[in-house]
Amino acid sequence: MLSRYYTVKAYGEHEINIQKSRFIAHVQRAESEQEAQEFIQNIKKRHWNATHNCSAYLIGENDQIQKANDDGEPSGTAGVPILEVLKKRNLKDTVVVVTRYFGGIKLGAGGLIRAYGKAASEGLDAAGIVERRLTQIIHVQIDYTWLGKLEKELRASDYKIKEIHYLDTVEVETYVDDNKVQAFTDWVIELTNGQCVITQGETVYLEEEHSKNVSL
Repeated sequence: MLSRYYTVKAYGEHEINIQKSRFIAHVQRAESEQEAQEFIQNIKKRHWNATHNCSAYLIGENDQIQKANDDGEPSGTAGVPILEVLKKRNLKDTVVVVTRYFGGIKLGAGGLIRAYGKAASEGLDAAGIVERRLTQIIHVQIDYTWLGKLEKELRASDYKIKEIHYLDTVEVETYVDDNKVQAFTDWVIELTNGQCVITQGETVYLEEEHSKNVSL
């Protein structure tokens, strides 16, 4: 499993108009080729009367699955530019369909490449980008007398609190990067003078929004 990677947050849609043609980008996360193909088919059904529904997707830890489809546009002018945007943004498990309604003015090969690339890029911005980091959920049991100090220090740190359970003792669940578990454990033990019980929970990906203005 990758320690961290970027993907889209959720479904996104964005329309641009170039030389009277409408280009509508549809963006979705897809963790398998089947999911990507189902998304593409759904968009094609929704826009059955469009001139083209061009698509691309990039799936797998090592980008093992890469597909681009021009859907009737001149070869290499639609699907490949969309795929190149995904690669340039370092995204994984992402599918994009750009629907075109022809407006009567031909754009030429260069114009099409720019149009599909621009539509895909702005569609990704509309969907939002997240960084997924591999983390372990660490459970810390402490007496109530330590809660104020621990919670204050956690919220001032880079660690993210998942949940606090108020039982006979307090249990604080925290997301900790997979490679920082030992450092976190040592830190909590020192904070509480060893008056804590620490157990490791499941391994999960923590998602955090990534600014579209920051280069990936």
